[in-house]
Amino acid sequence: MSPDRARLRSAVFLVTGVLALPTLSACSSQDEAGVPTAGQDIAPAARDLVADGGTMNWALDSMPETLNSFQSDADAGTSRIAGAVLPSMFRLDAQGRAQQNKDFLESAKVVESEPKQVVLYKLNQQAVWSDGREIGADDFAAQQRALSGKDSAYWTARNAGYDRIEKIERGANNLEVRVTFDKPYADWRSLFSPLYPKEVMGTPDSFNDGARRKLKVSAGPFAVQVFDAKADEVTLVRNPRWWGRPAKLSKLVLREVPREKRAAALAEGKVDLAEIDAPEARRIANAARDQGAQGPLSHGPEAQLTPAKALRSWALAHGSDEEAADSEKQVRERTTKAIKRYATEQSGLRGYTVRKSLEPAYTQLALNGTEGPLADDRVRRAVARALDRDELAKAVLSPLGLPAKPVGSHLALAGQQAYADNSGALGDQDTTEARALLADAGWTPGGPVKEPKGKTAGSESDAKKAKADADSDENSDGDSAAGSGQDSGDDGTYVVGEDDQKPGDSGTSVLAPAPAAAYQRAALTRQAASLTAPREADKEKKKDPGGPAKQQAEKHAEKHTDKQAAKGGAPGAYAPKGTAAPASGNPAAGGPMAKDGKPLTLRFVLPSGEGSESLRTVAERISRMLEKIGVRTETAKVADDSYFKDHIASGQYDLALYSWPASAFPATDARPIFAKPVPAADGSLNVEQNYTRVGTDHIDQLFDQAMGELDEDESRALVKKADARIWAEAGSIPLYQRPQLLAARTNLANAGAFGFQAPAYEDMGFLKQGAKPAAKPAEK
Repeated sequence: MSPDRARLRSAVFLVTGVLALPTLSACSSQDEAGVPTAGQDIAPAARDLVADGGTMNWALDSMPETLNSFQSDADAGTSRIAGAVLPSMFRLDAQGRAQQNKDFLESAKVVESEPKQVVLYKLNQQAVWSDGREIGADDFAAQQRALSGKDSAYWTARNAGYDRIEKIERGANNLEVRVTFDKPYADWRSLFSPLYPKEVMGTPDSFNDGARRKLKVSAGPFAVQVFDAKADEVTLVRNPRWWGRPAKLSKLVLREVPREKRAAALAEGKVDLAEIDAPEARRIANAARDQGAQGPLSHGPEAQLTPAKALRSWALAHGSDEEAADSEKQVRERTTKAIKRYATEQSGLRGYTVRKSLEPAYTQLALNGTEGPLADDRVRRAVARALDRDELAKAVLSPLGLPAKPVGSHLALAGQQAYADNSGALGDQDTTEARALLADAGWTPGGPVKEPKGKTAGSESDAKKAKADADSDENSDGDSAAGSGQDSGDDGTYVVGEDDQKPGDSGTSVLAPAPAAAYQRAALTRQAASLTAPREADKEKKKDPGGPAKQQAEKHAEKHTDKQAAKGGAPGAYAPKGTAAPASGNPAAGGPMAKDGKPLTLRFVLPSGEGSESLRTVAERISRMLEKIGVRTETAKVADDSYFKDHIASGQYDLALYSWPASAFPATDARPIFAKPVPAADGSLNVEQNYTRVGTDHIDQLFDQAMGELDEDESRALVKKADARIWAEAGSIPLYQRPQLLAARTNLANAGAFGFQAPAYEDMGFLKQGAKPAAKPAEK
C-alpha cells in the first residue's frame, strides 16, 4: 500500500432450518470486473488547445510533513508532489489498473520464474535525473536496500514487496535492471513507483532527513522549486531536463487551504482547483444559475430572512426597550454584512464549475468483533442482513448526481481486474432473516431487561427515530433523498498510520451455535468458496448443500416446531434451549432484543466535525434499520482528530464508519487490513490494520497464495475467493464508493475529478481563448 493510502477498506435464506444457496452462473473475469461506476470529469482537451505558461494553484488540506513517500507521515500532498516530480514505472489508468509508464520504461516483464522469479526492466534511453545522470540500476538497488526492512536505521513506513527481493543487478547496460526475487511476488508492478534517486535512498541519514523539505534531484515534468512552510505552499516549476511532453504550465503551486476556508479562497480567486464538499458544490451551481438574475438571492443568509422575521426584527430595533433595540441593531448589522459577503462570494464563484466522479475508495460499516455481542458471528451477520445498502448508497450519491451502486467487494472497485461482487456470500437485506439469526444467538424480543441506574440505553436520537418510523418502513425507500446527507460530499475517509496495540483477546467466548446456525455457517462457507468457483458451484447445487448439518437441523426443526408454535413464535432459526423464536408480523413488534436481562445495544462511534454530516446521516439510517430487528444503538460523537486514533485503532467502538482506498494490488495492500489478529509477545493483540479484529487463518492463506502466484488470472481468482470469505465473516460491510467533488476554473483543462487515473501533470493548463474542452464522457 502506498504511504498516503496507508495513512489513511443473501443469497442465503433461512426458514424452518433450511438454508438455500443461490444459483451461480459462470462469467468471465472481465464480465465480473465491469467498468468504473463513474468516469473521469477533467475537461479533457487536446494539447494544442491548451495555452503555454501560466500558474495553477491547487488546494491541499494541509502542507505535507515530508516529500518522502515511504515515511510514516507522508500524506496525500506528498503523493501529489511525487507524481509530478518523480519516476513511476507503472501508473493507474481510468479503470484503476496498473499500466506501464512509457516515459520511463521501454518494457518490464517476468523473464524467468524458475528456479526464481526474475523481472527485467528496460528503461527509456532518454530518462535522466534533473542533474543529468541516467536513471539506472544503482537507483533501483538503493531503494531496495532502504525499504527491505533489513536495516532498522531507515525509518520506513513499509517494506511490502521489497523484502522479497534477493538482489538487483545491471543487465546488458545500466538501462537494464534485473530484479531477482527470493520468493515469487505477483504484485511486482507495485514496486519502484515512485522511484527516488540514490542520493535520497543511499544512506539512512539522507533517507530519514534529506527529502523532507526538498528534493535536490528529481525526474518528472516538474521539479520542486520552493517548499515554503511559512506561506504554506509548495511551488513546482518546469523541469528543463524533462524528455517527455513538455509541461503546459510554467508553475504548479500546491497551497494549504483548510476545508472551512475553501469557499472564500475560491471566491477570492486564490485557488484554481480544490476538492470541495456538497455545500460548496451547491453554492457554485447556484452562482452559475443566478448570473444575470435580479433581486435577492433565493439561498444564503438573505433567503433565511423571511418577511415575518424581518418585520419582527424591525419592530425590536425600533421598539421602546432600548436594550433590546441595541441588541437587535447589532444583529441586523451582522446580518447585513453576512448578506453582502455572501453575495460577493457568489459573484466570485461564477468563475468555477464543479467536476465530479467517484473516489477510488469505499465507505464501510465496521463491526468490532473483539468482544460483546459482535464477537458472535451470528450477530454480525444479523446486523449486515438488516442493512439496505442500496438505500444508503442513494442517500449519499443520488443528491450529488452520481451513480448510486453499492460496492460488492472489499478488495477492489468496479472496473478493476480483481473486482467481483461477492456480497452474495453474506446475503441481501432481509429483516426476518436477521431476526432469526439473533434468535439463534440467544437474543429474544421483548425479554426482561435490567437497565443500569442512571443510564438510558438507545440512541441519542431515539425521539427522532421514533418520529421517523412512520415513513421508514422496510418496504419504502421514499426518504432516500430527504435528509440524505446533502450537507457534505465528504463522508470522512479516516485512514491509518499506526498498528493498534490494544491489549485483548479476539477469541471471546460465545454460546455454541444451535444446529440451524451450524448448518447456516457451513453453507455460508461453502457459498463463499463457490462464488469464486462457478463450475464447482454448478456441481454442488445438485447435491444437498448442508449434508449432515442440514439433516440434523431439519430433524431439530421437526421435533420443536409444535413446541415453538405453542409459545407464540414462528418456526425458523433455533436458539439455545428455552429461547422463543421471533413472533410473526411486524419485525419490530416484539421490541428490542435482550439476553440475560441485557438489551442488545451497540455503541456507534462517529466523528463530530462539520465535514462529516453525510457520514452521520448514513449512521442515522443504519440505526433505524437496526431498530427494525430489535438492535438499539448508542451514538457517540467524538472529535475528528481523536476519532481514528483513540476509538477505531484502539477498538473503542462497536459500530463505526470509515473508508479504505482501493488498490490495484490488493494481495499486498489489503492483507494487513483483513489479517487475523495474533497475540504479541507483550500480551497485547497485534491487529496490523484490521481494526474490526475479525479474521481467519484461511483468509490469510488465500492472501499469501495470491501474493506468490505468478499466474495473473489465478492470483486474481484467489483474491476474489478471499473477498468472499471476508464477506461471510461480516466484520466489515462495504456500502458505497465515496463521492469526489472538485471546484475548477471554467477554463482549466485536463484537471478535476480524476477518479482512478493518475493525473497527467504535463497536460494540465488553461484553455486558449475561444477553445472548448471535449464533452464529458457519458456515464457507463
